[in-house]
Amino acid sequence: MKKLILSAIAIMAFTLSNAQETRFGVKGGLNLSNFTGEANNKVRASFHVGGFAEIKVIERLAIQPELLYSSQGARYRVDGTSDSGRAYKLDYINIPVLAKFYVTKEFTVEAGPQIGFLVSAKNEDQDIKDAFKGTDYGFNFGAGYNFTDNISVGLRYTVGISSLIDRDYDDFGSYFDSSKNSNLQLSLAYIF
Repeated sequence: MKKLILSAIAIMAFTLSNAQETRFGVKGGLNLSNFTGEANNKVRASFHVGGFAEIKVIERLAIQPELLYSSQGARYRVDGTSDSGRAYKLDYINIPVLAKFYVTKEFTVEAGPQIGFLVSAKNEDQDIKDAFKGTDYGFNFGAGYNFTDNISVGLRYTVGISSLIDRDYDDFGSYFDSSKNSNLQLSLAYIF
């Protein structure tokens, strides 16, 4: 994973030094998140907000690093009840670095790695941050549509590639051992 992060930093440094054009923007929107693996959970709706830079490498290719506050997690049902309103609420500072390809001037596709840093983790107002790993790794792929030069929408899916649960935390055991983040984002962006 260190090689992946170092490669992304090297690409960004090379890109910045050779960039034709750099634009900055803000974005926010809806998250539909869940845990994959052995856990029997349901989708949790929440939000993300942050900023990004779009660094043109060539006419149809850009590198887009982002800094996002992302509220994720999953809802669950207590065994033997119909109550599905309980949720694991995990808040991250995510840093995706995406390669963004302009299929047309309006339509784009994107993909790239992401690292996330856990800010807080709660279950029914109980702090459970110690049960989760402080760093999360994922891979993003998605598409976007530019309505104008300044306003766009995007749809992105993040596949978690690292386990969520800290193995040293005994109460969760192997039940959540292979759980990973899964997040679908719908974003509205404004580019300056």
